[in-house]
Amino acid sequence: MSGTVKDIVSKAELDNLRQSGAPIVLHFWASWCDASKQMDQVFSHLATDFPRAHFFRVEAEEHPEISEAYSVVAVPYFVFFKDGKTVDTLEGADPSSLANKVGKVAGSSTSAEPAAPASLGLAAGPTILETVKENAKASVQDRAQPVSTADGLKNRLEKLTNSQPVMLFMKGTPDEPRCGFSRKVVDILKEEKVDFGSFDILSDNEVREGLKKFSNWPTFPQLYCNGELLGGADIAIAMHESGELKDAFKDLGITTVGSKENQDEAGKGGGVSTGNTGLSETLRARLEGLVNSKPVMLFMKGRPEEPKCGFSGKVVEILNQEKIEFGSFDILLDDEVRQGLKVYSNWSSYPQLYVKGELMGGSDIVLEMQKSGELKKVLSEKGITGKQSLEDRLKALINSSEVMLFMKGSPEEPKCGFSSKVVKALRGENVNFGSFDILTDEEVRQGIKNFSNWPTFPQLYYKGELIGGCDIIMELSESGDLKATLSE
Repeated sequence: MSGTVKDIVSKAELDNLRQSGAPIVLHFWASWCDASKQMDQVFSHLATDFPRAHFFRVEAEEHPEISEAYSVVAVPYFVFFKDGKTVDTLEGADPSSLANKVGKVAGSSTSAEPAAPASLGLAAGPTILETVKENAKASVQDRAQPVSTADGLKNRLEKLTNSQPVMLFMKGTPDEPRCGFSRKVVDILKEEKVDFGSFDILSDNEVREGLKKFSNWPTFPQLYCNGELLGGADIAIAMHESGELKDAFKDLGITTVGSKENQDEAGKGGGVSTGNTGLSETLRARLEGLVNSKPVMLFMKGRPEEPKCGFSGKVVEILNQEKIEFGSFDILLDDEVRQGLKVYSNWSSYPQLYVKGELMGGSDIVLEMQKSGELKKVLSEKGITGKQSLEDRLKALINSSEVMLFMKGSPEEPKCGFSSKVVKALRGENVNFGSFDILTDEEVRQGIKNFSNWPTFPQLYYKGELIGGCDIIMELSESGDLKATLSE
């Protein structure tokens, strides 16, 4: 393999190569990108200089399954593997950094010393050496850029993200995109006939780096609607293909260019009216009933078992992770509720999550609250806790009384002779006991068999410990030891 660069054509092929444990350097490139072509020359020379490493190329847009697996959103992009694991990455045309990182994984260079032009291969021509120098200068210029205060930058980013109803932060401009992913999102917005503003993050490194933290989204492009992050290229593409993007724009009050709805709203000030003054008494009463129908209520697209949009699916996933029981309403089935709830809550998009009748927010807020731990705290303060695991539930049941009998039926109406015998034995000794009818709950019935490692019923517990079934209880009763056993 020394001195050669091979093209990867499938993720399976790459996975098999990684299993060898050998050092691997992977170059994601695009035929339309000049920087990719220049770095490909450097890449070929490095393959000669570092024969212990294996060098592979992936055309990023031709193999999206590989690009997505390694979160590639711009080219050129390099991934470094050692012992089957990803150990480093590099984005952009930086030959010197590429040589250093290759040296690290191949064991032929140290990170303490920058790679000299000679390390790029004896055959490196003046074009490549000049590229190294130019990138070195660019790096110095980037580092020399002044940095605003945190508050100043945050205010600037807030103004930028809200400068247009639909705002795209991209590499390049809509007329001249500088990466394929930015180009795809531009094409999608044009197909959707949506007016949008844009910002070239390549022209301002402060915005480029600051926006990653501001939005908690590390890659570009980034698409914002009414100041809220919708997502990157993958989300925009998926939503466009499924038709969800058009619905999302509609829910956010963003209409297509030249549409009748847009013309009708032109003289009204647009947007959703605040409060719920535009609702009829009947509809307001209906909405109040719906948002209060469960302690936790999710208005979503689709059902929890079959969400019809990714944002609804994400909130369902979060609630399930938190083990929260919730009700749901499919707004796609009732346009009166769908449109009315926007006015009622003054919240223009879906999903909407309500807790005890109060709006908590949409998918972005719920996700942020889960990450920070605030979601669990807020729900707990409102008296809503996650569902117990089966083991915790069984422990709670077993310890709910000092003497606890799991039986078929109730003490007043036993549903089997063995349960009836144990009830009579306990009452004969004047023992106070609690009971649980296992015929009313199949989960408890099956779960407690495994929990106690006892396959039959009834089962008698004392202070959380299993005493036994009918045979053992009858033996203790006949020997006169039952009262003593349940009094220790």
